[in-house]
Amino acid sequence: MLSAKQDQPLPNDLLRIIAATHHDPFEVLGRHPLKENTLIADTVLRVFLPGARSAALLFKQVKHNLQRIEGTDFFEWYGLAKSTQEHYQVEWLDRHNNLHTEYDPYSFAPQLGELDIHLFNEGQHWNIYEVLGAHQHQVDGIDGVLFATWAPSAERISIVGDFNEWDGRHHPMRVRGGSGLWEIFIPGLPVGSFYKYEIRNRNTRDVFAKADPYGQAFELRPKTSSIVTAPTAYKWRDSNWMTARAKWDWQHSPFSVYEVHLSSWRKGDDNQFLSYRELAHQLAEYVRTMGFTHIEILPITEHPFDDSWGYQTTGYYAPTSRFGSPDDFRYFVDHLHQNGIGIILDWVPAHFPKDAFALARFDGSALYEHEDPRLGEHRDWGTLIYNYGRNEVRNFLLANALFWLKEFHIDGLRVDAVASMLHLDYSREDGDWIPNIYGGNENLEAMAFLSQLNVLCHGQHPGTIVIAEESTAWPQVTRPTWVGGLGFSMKWNMGWMHDTLQYISKDPIYRQYQHNQLTFGMMYAFTENFQLPFSHDEVVHGKGSMINKMPGDMWQKFANLRLLYTYLYTYPGTKLLFMGSEFGQWDEWAHKKSLDWHLLGEGEFHTGLQTLVKDLNKLYTTLPSLYERNFQSDGYEWVDCNDSTQSVISYLRKGSKGSTLVILNFTPTPRENYRLGVPIAGTYHEIFNSDSNYYAGTNMGNPAEIPSSPISWMGHAQSIELTLPPLGAILLKCN
Repeated sequence: MLSAKQDQPLPNDLLRIIAATHHDPFEVLGRHPLKENTLIADTVLRVFLPGARSAALLFKQVKHNLQRIEGTDFFEWYGLAKSTQEHYQVEWLDRHNNLHTEYDPYSFAPQLGELDIHLFNEGQHWNIYEVLGAHQHQVDGIDGVLFATWAPSAERISIVGDFNEWDGRHHPMRVRGGSGLWEIFIPGLPVGSFYKYEIRNRNTRDVFAKADPYGQAFELRPKTSSIVTAPTAYKWRDSNWMTARAKWDWQHSPFSVYEVHLSSWRKGDDNQFLSYRELAHQLAEYVRTMGFTHIEILPITEHPFDDSWGYQTTGYYAPTSRFGSPDDFRYFVDHLHQNGIGIILDWVPAHFPKDAFALARFDGSALYEHEDPRLGEHRDWGTLIYNYGRNEVRNFLLANALFWLKEFHIDGLRVDAVASMLHLDYSREDGDWIPNIYGGNENLEAMAFLSQLNVLCHGQHPGTIVIAEESTAWPQVTRPTWVGGLGFSMKWNMGWMHDTLQYISKDPIYRQYQHNQLTFGMMYAFTENFQLPFSHDEVVHGKGSMINKMPGDMWQKFANLRLLYTYLYTYPGTKLLFMGSEFGQWDEWAHKKSLDWHLLGEGEFHTGLQTLVKDLNKLYTTLPSLYERNFQSDGYEWVDCNDSTQSVISYLRKGSKGSTLVILNFTPTPRENYRLGVPIAGTYHEIFNSDSNYYAGTNMGNPAEIPSSPISWMGHAQSIELTLPPLGAILLKCN
């Protein structure tokens, strides 16, 4: 064996390894043929072990001492290739006198497939999360972890972690040509290892550590390391649900959503988080009892800051560790499915935070975002905007949407802040935005991204729902992509929500002057597939809780809210109600504490409101007239929209099994002998009354049957006389 002595200056390649600047350490480290062969050596094996006291090679259990290059942490062995083996082990003693034995990572060939690289660079790899990130991997019978990431502006990337003292000199990665992808297989690395990517930018030479964009588990905040995970061994038990979902006709089915923030729905002892498994059982029981068909959870993708409620995501491919492991979250989804409850995930592709450990300037350049802040930054939110025109960025987001639907059986996505994605001038002053190529304010790349998102989700996972939080009059949000629409399943009806809350918050004496706020919504109610949201956004930041939006004394507040919820459940569109609103929590939602469940034991009003919501869900899910034609104009007919003086509206909801007559009185004045024209002759009976004593109302209504009379009224040949309860709503059926 030849000696490894530094009798001349080190080659530049070795100096770059020492300086941690080499873009392809495999050119230097590992096995290499000698340029000048001899009878005793045709091969050199080279390892770089910062801080090592000594090192040796193990060939077929035979130890061969490695010789240090004087003055360095390089160790070399010279010999004949035929006496070695392809994958050899290195035994070395570190500076703490700990002995390590491991396979040399630099003895392994590239692992990323050419097709994977091509599809990703084209933006068409829908399972890219199985390739990039950290994954248990086996090469030639040797177990380890394959790391891969995308960072085209990096000069050097290393894996740093608790297994190498977070020292970027230990595991530098190889770059895969011009693809921007980097990889390394580290043999023997255990599941549970903490890691980051240490990146050196090739232009600025800045060095920084980044969490894994494709990481599937993270440390509990405030720590930010990614965690190596094993492939899931979870055994799903929701096959009946998944089979039924694939055939689900959601456009003609009930869809009533309970919006939940998992951190603050309920707390455990000492105000601690409940686990995913605890939440699964408690939420399933409550939601099933209340009659909601689905829950929507505020973002549970990993995020560092509790106060962001999850909307500033840093770990798109990881359920937050606040409540447990990824398999614990699978259990959560599975258990709700087994109890007949669907799950919508609030998903945030509109922006991401500037946290230095995450996506922002990931490789030292504007990689996921735009370089120009007029395109790449949300001024109001202090966040960054994705570059939807870049293939790899688009692929990152599209694969992520599919990841949640496939890997966690999520039933749909509520896409946050769609309006901010579609408009280049969203919340911007003149001169602070860049028009598109046609001079307009439409974000053409975002439009294409959203259309592709909906095609993929609906195509690959039939029965799933994609809902847009879109607050403008952008046309055809829920129309198919093949007719020029964006292809969403539903869109939040923000106009109806704002008009309705403005109206109901007024003292009833003034409502007659704002009657159009009740009626205007029908001018556009069927232009989109609308969801009616009384969401978390309406009970924070000084807006007041739902009950505190209502005018009047205690009785009037609860009567108004019962009336409002009846209006919600009988108006065309699917339903969404934020947690705590169903029992009239007085305080605004506060994410740091549990809901005020104690109110349910402190008087009949809160319990009565909760019972009303439960009964409305039962009515809504069992009366086809209230859901069957939610998105069709032939499912709705005004009876009278003109009684502004008395602040009364009435309408029919129509289905295949008959119609339901809805009358709402928005004043505290009871209306006796109120005549109403009806389209069908017969006997009517009251099937629901928001003023019932079951709900802590005055119990004024129509207990007896109500025969129609041949008295022409409101353009109808028949009419009926009713008692309308104060601040109340009644539903009638005709025999």
